[in-house]
Amino acid sequence: MSAKVLVVEDDEAMAVALRDGFAYEGYEVQLARDGEAGLAMAREGSSDLMILDVMLPKMTGLEVCKTLRGEGSELPIIMLTARGQEIDKVLGLKLGADDYVTKPFSFMELMARVEAILRRCGHGTEESRCSSISFADVEVDFDHHETTKRGEPVDLSPREYRLLHFFAEHPGEVITREQLLDAVWGYDTIPFTRTVDTHIAKLRKKIEDDPSDPKHLITVHRVGYKFVG
Repeated sequence: MSAKVLVVEDDEAMAVALRDGFAYEGYEVQLARDGEAGLAMAREGSSDLMILDVMLPKMTGLEVCKTLRGEGSELPIIMLTARGQEIDKVLGLKLGADDYVTKPFSFMELMARVEAILRRCGHGTEESRCSSISFADVEVDFDHHETTKRGEPVDLSPREYRLLHFFAEHPGEVITREQLLDAVWGYDTIPFTRTVDTHIAKLRKKIEDDPSDPKHLITVHRVGYKFVG
């Protein structure tokens, strides 16, 4: 089944070019011309990925991204930023965007990023997707974003679910920080490896009995981490 891409872009020429390009590549395409419409369409839950311009009428792309992530949505988001909007790139990633592309860009570059993110999100490979895990006294349901520890609910952020999901699909494997950045954040060359350590520390506080002596999210010195169920 073809993936469905939601394009949120107010520039008519750009919107039409993206619609035609994705349609030519076999994707289903939805179009929204302002942030409010894009948010409403994203909430419908039928899209597999969103192409989201930063500068939009009614509601900016950053506001749309922040709202969706605040509601627990894990819809993959690629943000489109104008040249020189470095602060928007960084802020977009911090708000939960998976990747960004700077205008002007080649459609093939954008396609490559779309395909990479859809592969990471398991589009078309549902049969191999890890939907839940149990370890020690922790139960995690990835489909419904529900986690309990000793029967009590645990509040995980969308990013923490994605981190834990990646570990669950690679049990016992040593995962580098760069691999986690690529798989969970979608960074390509931005070396914010400290970001991984910060999120791991927060996740440990929620799922480990003793975060200072973790039994499940194990640090592999000078390399990265591994998950032990």
